[in-house]
Amino acid sequence: MSKIVARELNAWYDKKCAVKSLSIEINKNEILGIIGPANSGKTTFLRCLNRLNDLEPHFRIEGNVLIDGRDIYAKGADVDALRKRVGMVFALPLPLPMSIYENIVYGPRRQGISARQKLDGIVENSLKEAYLWDEVKDRLDMPAMKLSGGQQQRLCIARALAVEPEIILFDEPSSGLDPISTAKVEEAMLKLKEKYTIVLVTNHTKQAARVSDRVAFFLMGELVEIAPTARMFTNPRDPRTEGYISGKFG
Repeated sequence: MSKIVARELNAWYDKKCAVKSLSIEINKNEILGIIGPANSGKTTFLRCLNRLNDLEPHFRIEGNVLIDGRDIYAKGADVDALRKRVGMVFALPLPLPMSIYENIVYGPRRQGISARQKLDGIVENSLKEAYLWDEVKDRLDMPAMKLSGGQQQRLCIARALAVEPEIILFDEPSSGLDPISTAKVEEAMLKLKEKYTIVLVTNHTKQAARVSDRVAFFLMGELVEIAPTARMFTNPRDPRTEGYISGKFG
């Protein structure tokens, strides 16, 4: 069952076309890994899914992006409601300059939740889903900036989960992490797909192979190939995909 559908999507930054005639379907409760060289349109596409590109000057888009059958670019679409449904975790951890607890409850409080018992439950559940609860449960008042880089990234995952999204976008979430921290983030992603639809942009083909249900290869703004992960990494149909996966691309 498709959760996200893009149809003939084109995206420009001023005169530069970053995504070209892209049509793709992303299934509910799957992890779609997106790989490809730099400037291939991966992150632009990801940011189209929560309309974060709207904040860029001179950005424009053509085509359709549907979530649960509704076009998120339709006239009158509620962008704030969209971003509640579609959370995002960036390449570099960006904890707020406050305590671990306050990082998690920041979003729920903005939505009007104020009861301490309710907020406590959100904090515990979100940190458990991000595989961080056992490491921080006794120091929730500690400044988030004192956490390790890997812990900060999992805190950002928990913060995204606190507002109960349906989709989580990961933009190279392990780019600055050590192997142990990367493994914990990947473990969290694999568990999260039971409840959420996940789109993962990664420059690490091995990461895409480990966690993705399907993989899409982007090149120069175009979708070259999309396939189940096992087939993509053993028998890619396009020589450009094979070259990229083998490290011989270019």
